[in-house]
Amino acid sequence: MKNIYIKKLVLFSLIAAGLFQVIANCEKKNGRGPDKTPVNGEITCRLLTDAGGVDDRSFAAAAWRGILQYYGDVWDNTAGRGKYYDVVTALTHDQYSPNIQLATDEKFDLIIVTGFTFASALAEAAGKNPDQKYLIVDADWLDLPNGLQTTFAEHEGSFLVGAAAALKAIEDNIPNPRFGFIGGMASSTITKFEMGFIQGILSILPNTRIDDYYVGSWNDPGLAKAQAKNWYDQGVFMIYSAAGMSGNGTIAQAKEYRAQGRNVWAIGVDSDQFEEGLYNAAESAVYTSMLKKVEMAVLYGLQSVKNGSFRGEVINFDLKADGVGFSAANPALSGNIRSKVNEAAQKIINGQITVVPTYAAAGKFPGFPQNLQARDD
Repeated sequence: MKNIYIKKLVLFSLIAAGLFQVIANCEKKNGRGPDKTPVNGEITCRLLTDAGGVDDRSFAAAAWRGILQYYGDVWDNTAGRGKYYDVVTALTHDQYSPNIQLATDEKFDLIIVTGFTFASALAEAAGKNPDQKYLIVDADWLDLPNGLQTTFAEHEGSFLVGAAAALKAIEDNIPNPRFGFIGGMASSTITKFEMGFIQGILSILPNTRIDDYYVGSWNDPGLAKAQAKNWYDQGVFMIYSAAGMSGNGTIAQAKEYRAQGRNVWAIGVDSDQFEEGLYNAAESAVYTSMLKKVEMAVLYGLQSVKNGSFRGEVINFDLKADGVGFSAANPALSGNIRSKVNEAAQKIINGQITVVPTYAAAGKFPGFPQNLQARDD
């Protein structure tokens, strides 16, 4: 299948065509799923997530945000569903297949799964149900004639937050600054986050030390918090986590230490996690966040089902397509640093800077850390 790099112009044209129209009478339903009978041609969808759910304030939250934007709705978390959509969270991996099959049996127009860990279960279901439409985020290797596969250039967005971290260390006159990366479960997808982050740091500070750690879970913030404390106590200046709910542990530890007056930081991921880092009314321990705009994939999928253009294909949302970026919500990220990071972003878009996504390629660069826990599938 052919990779399609979506241009910003195309996405804007979709929006202009009515992507964000408000659906009338979108009242919440308690005790049952959404109506399956289309009203005014509206479609139905179900979002399937891992244990973090849409409260992870990160990856799944971004997908859920895309659904709410499409339907012009506001989430009532006491109901957990709207008139045409809902969400089901799998507490364990063995619930993935049953949840996909249940959504298929209930004949949702589009079933959306978040994360590569759903890939095997989705491939099996899609093969058995060729008339059902599926969308998976973070997979591009499946043979899915009835599935839209979406990926993101996480390495490009992560380069930007890495550069911002290094520039902050220089701005704060930190001697011999160290940095850390905490991943959830090792995979080629999370490797893209780590490789981009390290390349961004080394583009500014070519001789600095960078360590990594993998929790082995998307839902264990305690382990991430313990590792963050260990690193901060050893002098690590800033930690970037791409670990689902586990990454909230890094933010929690950074909040504790910044409240005590220590100059340490966390970097958020997927969604803007500035508010999660607040340790008083106005100050956040989240210096910046790498924005992985999962909502763009969800919006694209929903609109393609609505207008009849849905097909099995692979789409990559990169920096040029506004699929990734960085947050400037924290005033601690100075105008000078924002300007330099934006310059780097433009150079990536123009091809003047190439950010590689794999450890095999990045590890060949002079001074690149060796013996990391990252892996290329």
